Amino acid sequence: MLLQLSAQFDPQRDVGPWLSERAALLGDANADILGNNLETLRTVNVERNGNIIYTWKGNQGHTYIGLYEPGSQKNQHLYTFEKDLHMISCSVNNEKTLLAVSFLQSTTEERANLSFPPVSKCLTLLIEIHPVNNVKVLKAVDSWIRVQFVYPVAETITSPASHLLLISEDKYIEKIDIKVVREGDSVMIENASQLSRQSIVDDIVWAQWDMLEQTLFYIASKESRDTLYCIQFYPDKNFKLILETPLDINLDDIGLKSVNLDFNCSQDQEMVSKPLNIQVFTSETGCLCICCNLVPVSPEEVTYSVSFLHKGYSKMYTITLERGDSSEVKDLTFLNLDYYVAVYLPGHFLHLLNTRHPDLMCYNFFLTGGNAKINSLHTNALLSPLKSMVLDRSTGSIFTVAINRQALLQFLRNSKLDNDRLATLHCLLLHIGSTKELETQIIQWIMENTATCFTFDPIQELIIASLYRRMCLKASKLDSVLPYTPLLHWNEDIPGIVCRTHIISLPVLKVQKCKGFWEKLGSSLECSRCFDPHMCFNSKLLRLERDKLLSDERTEERTTYTESMLENAKKVFSSLNKWNTEEKMVPLFQEEDYQQRLLTGLIVAQLKDHLARHLQHVGKKKIDQIAVDYVSKSLDLICLIMENVWKKYSLGPWIFSCRQEGRLDEMVVFCNMCQILQATSGMCMPLPPGFHTLHIALGIRCLPLHALLHYIDHGVLHLTEKCVMKLLKELDNTEKNEKLKLSILIRLPEAIGRKVSQLWNHPISTNTIARNYVKLSLEKLSSKQYSMLVMESSTPQIEFLPLNYLVNMLAEVESQAVPATEIVVNRLVIGSVAKAFLKKDIDKGYS
Repeated sequence: MLLQLSAQFDPQRDVGPWLSERAALLGDANADILGNNLETLRTVNVERNGNIIYTWKGNQGHTYIGLYEPGSQKNQHLYTFEKDLHMISCSVNNEKTLLAVSFLQSTTEERANLSFPPVSKCLTLLIEIHPVNNVKVLKAVDSWIRVQFVYPVAETITSPASHLLLISEDKYIEKIDIKVVREGDSVMIENASQLSRQSIVDDIVWAQWDMLEQTLFYIASKESRDTLYCIQFYPDKNFKLILETPLDINLDDIGLKSVNLDFNCSQDQEMVSKPLNIQVFTSETGCLCICCNLVPVSPEEVTYSVSFLHKGYSKMYTITLERGDSSEVKDLTFLNLDYYVAVYLPGHFLHLLNTRHPDLMCYNFFLTGGNAKINSLHTNALLSPLKSMVLDRSTGSIFTVAINRQALLQFLRNSKLDNDRLATLHCLLLHIGSTKELETQIIQWIMENTATCFTFDPIQELIIASLYRRMCLKASKLDSVLPYTPLLHWNEDIPGIVCRTHIISLPVLKVQKCKGFWEKLGSSLECSRCFDPHMCFNSKLLRLERDKLLSDERTEERTTYTESMLENAKKVFSSLNKWNTEEKMVPLFQEEDYQQRLLTGLIVAQLKDHLARHLQHVGKKKIDQIAVDYVSKSLDLICLIMENVWKKYSLGPWIFSCRQEGRLDEMVVFCNMCQILQATSGMCMPLPPGFHTLHIALGIRCLPLHALLHYIDHGVLHLTEKCVMKLLKELDNTEKNEKLKLSILIRLPEAIGRKVSQLWNHPISTNTIARNYVKLSLEKLSSKQYSMLVMESSTPQIEFLPLNYLVNMLAEVESQAVPATEIVVNRLVIGSVAKAFLKKDIDKGYS
């Protein structure tokens, strides 16, 4: 089970012992307070500060109201009604001096049996409870009333007045301002007969109270179209309409549905119409979602929609259930897990929708079977009053909900579908948060399963997701300009679910200068409004610029731009000096790699330009540091992967030796390095200096010659100067080694070949030196005007005219006061070339 429940409030554990102690203290005369409390105990509200209000019935039919503080784990008796009441709603103010309750005076059946039934069905009271004193009737009507005190956002704020919301089933909401006066330790209502009342809104069909943000969402009709509104309440009795957005959901006028204002499971069926299963969820990152259970086309289907208002689109999901189960289907349960919205249907499925990155379906979980269970909770009795919290209304228990990290890792190991693997990696890397132990487990799984992932590269996913989390932890503004995934699209079907996407209107914020959630939502809306496909940095676009830089390097055109790239790389590598100083098992950063330095500097430069375009409010110095940190952390992640691979196969501080054949463990490491190279090349990301040397060294030890050359010719292995020099020095000139050396030499880049060929004492190497020298001499003379030279009498004339021309030019070089060593080489070249041509003539039968 991916979702783990922890009991935050268990009536039997948290209230039962307190009731037993209280009954024992009061004695037999007041033993009614104990009664069958655990069977009748019901949770009726959870306030913003986490305090839980509950009711229970005594043996004599009295109704008691209590309060539990999770922080102190203490209970408090608030009030007693000396009759059996059907409680509708209850709320206590922040100072715990006033209690508002609404209840049914009698049910429909009881009214039929009464000779003189009450005039009104529902009674709403305001009670002084510090100490218990006066009772004020607020409403006496036939419609249900929900009550809720407004709490200050900051716990330290105290106010001489309290503000109470009344939400009526007659589709209106009003606010009552209650001033209190203190007389010693007593708190009393001031002018109780003349309380200030203010109408908030009329003609609503749906309402939801957000306890954490102290906001009221409601749906009302505007110009014949259902529209969602949100009002923000403040502790100074002010309130503002802060959001408005039209809905694409058609709502029937079937009575008011309230969310987070109705905790009672047993309701008067005459008073309650069929509910509209709609809920609004917010998150700390500025996400705003509307979940709605829709009427399916077929009874074997379940259909629901989730509107991601902060993104400007909605997704409609259709799930086909197994045959024979449709008669058991009840309403879906929507749970707010902050980073995810959970859609739960016990016995069928659990759908976790990513609210922060909802664009690709592969980052959602769609679970069935045992993975979809949540400790056998009943769907018709579940409520999500706060983020990551669920209330089982049938028992009154409250649980915190979290994703189980160990279960998630096990799910990753057992999953066979790429969409499940992607969703799990995303959750582990971006939501759960990485630790050293977790990173090690993820890297080990990735290196063992990369070959079995067909639609994505898990190494790329690890690098990009980890970079995103590490960078966005420092600056939240970066989340819209840095990529969270290497995937650009996902077109694969997910078994069991069909999704359709619709574009919707973005919400309108009525207040410009906001703080907290509304400020983050405003930033999200601005990003969606100005969405640009190129807004997220994509290193794959660097390929053309990289190829141009490397082309300039081959032609030795060293421009100022190239020098600036090298300076950028220097800043990156300076932050990675720890890999030189600390005892690291993998021998990286022990040599220069010019091409990797160019690529490193290029990414820094391109990232600077990208950030400067989209983060115009950030200074240049800060942007430069962000770019350097991003590339530095990418190299650090690659080193981390290498370290884990090295440790897993116990290679230790490995020293390259050409004379030994590689072990099986080294072959596995070689394959892992091929996977790392493929992943970084696909994203055009740099590798740490020394990576290519280690890679080719392992290839020489582990691969047969034909395979080694095949890898080199196809660009998988890159020949480096350090590796080739060690190869030429260590291996003797046996036939097998000569073949290896020659195959390597003819594939070397020209610049490296000129350096290392002189280290091999072999005729082939001598010919190579001579050939390179002749080419260089010809290049030096190519720009000059030459006249036909006459050979000295001591120089033999050869009838092969091209050779005569070559001899004349080399003689001209000697006449330009060249060093004696070059003259000797000239003579060797002439002798070698002449000998070769004479041998060919003899073979052809000429004298």
